[in-house]
Amino acid sequence: MDSQNLIYETAGAVAIVTVNRPKVLNALNRAVLLELDQTFAGIAANRGIAAVIVTGAGEKSFVAGADIAEMSGFGVAEAREFSRLGQQVFNRIEELPQPVIAAVNGFALGGGCELATACDFRIAATKARFGQPEVSLGVIPGFGGTQRLPRLVGRGMAAQLLFTGDMISSEEALRIGLVNKVVPAEALMEEAKAIAGRIAGRGPLAVSAAKAALREGSNMDLNRALAYEAELFAGGFSTADQKEGMAAFLQKRQADFKAE
Repeated sequence: MDSQNLIYETAGAVAIVTVNRPKVLNALNRAVLLELDQTFAGIAANRGIAAVIVTGAGEKSFVAGADIAEMSGFGVAEAREFSRLGQQVFNRIEELPQPVIAAVNGFALGGGCELATACDFRIAATKARFGQPEVSLGVIPGFGGTQRLPRLVGRGMAAQLLFTGDMISSEEALRIGLVNKVVPAEALMEEAKAIAGRIAGRGPLAVSAAKAALREGSNMDLNRALAYEAELFAGGFSTADQKEGMAAFLQKRQADFKAE
């Protein structure tokens, strides 16, 4: 995938997407968002990819936010369009059939925190920092921060972060449930790749169905969510992967899944 602002790599069935603007701390401008949109559209259609890791180039930043140099001259219409573009891209990431892991190597502020929360879960380096500092610029988050953050950490903690604009450490992010694990910076990608590799070894259709059940069910009442889960569970029994997975279990061998 051709890109000026991203690095796209694969390691087996794992895709690694790196935001590559280290001189501006990987800030998100319109061009980066469009490239992310194109890249993730391609991943969604690629049955050979079972899991995705998102990270940032350089040692300082995952994504330090949206590009303030670009935004500073916006009027109302341009700001609305930029917000809707960011939301569209992050929705695509959230709705991707494959699981997406954020490997947060440094600053994840503003749009960077929003990008991380659009991923399915987050692994952070010890030096990583998180925050939604938009109020210090006289605006609010526009790429989903006011909606995804409270769904992850609760309304009260999200309110504190959104209203103060405070930056928190990786350990505090772990404490409040914003990240799953904190590791030394030098071990971050190794840890993310290890988890992605374990996901890639499972039944890909089942993993995708589990992601759908988790995502869609969280927006339903319990009875509707359980009914949705039952349909996805039953649908699994129409797949060759289910036959292979259960046969492998009974035969005490490694399953050879084909996403069929």
